[in-house]
Amino acid sequence: KIRTRSDRGATVSLGSVVDVQITAGPDRLVRFNLFPAADLNGTTAPGYSTGQSLATMESLAAQNLPAGFGYEWTEMAFQEKQAGNTIVFLFPLAVLFVFLALAAQYESWLLPLAIILIVPLCLLFALVGVWFRSMDNNVLTQIGFIVLIGLACKNAILIVEFAKAEEDKGKDRFQAAIDACRLRLRPILMTAFSFILGVIPLLIATGAGFEMRRVLGTTVFSGMLGVTLFGLFLTPVFYVLLRRFAHK
Repeated sequence: KIRTRSDRGATVSLGSVVDVQITAGPDRLVRFNLFPAADLNGTTAPGYSTGQSLATMESLAAQNLPAGFGYEWTEMAFQEKQAGNTIVFLFPLAVLFVFLALAAQYESWLLPLAIILIVPLCLLFALVGVWFRSMDNNVLTQIGFIVLIGLACKNAILIVEFAKAEEDKGKDRFQAAIDACRLRLRPILMTAFSFILGVIPLLIATGAGFEMRRVLGTTVFSGMLGVTLFGLFLTPVFYVLLRRFAHK
């Protein structure tokens, strides 16, 4: 028995002053910003983006929630809503930053285009890989795009740098591009395939949060594989065409 002290100082049984009744209740009470709340977690269906999912949830809430009820986004959904469509401006800025840095290095506005023109091919292969695995274009996919812009430009820089050096020695631009590919073939393949093999654990990830790791791994794996195989052929072509245009 539980005893308590009375107003006279004596101890009395708690049951003599209160009625005790056993009832069932929730094991936890959720509050958000001091209001009673309920957690709602969801995942997107294959082939749909997180932005589409958020828009659908907002539409359903507007149609079905009674008066006095509301909703708030938290965690990653909140961050995505705060960011809005800033990613649309981030991609051009990333490409522009690379272009300006290369223009300053080569002291030319045309030569960096031989490097930048390989970026759309890289992103195309990344999107094909994401589509082939029935994934969606979410935040992690877009992070992979930013990574791929730098990696694709890195391989193209190796070819353009050596081609320009060979041309400055007096070689024909066509022969300079071929010699640059021959000289830089092994370093490009070694660095590219070491990165490609390094992201395979992300590609086949399992366990908690494996969906996010697989999306990022698929994006960078497919994009890097495509730009490695085709960039070796297209970068010299871009270089020769732009150098020919510059001398006209």
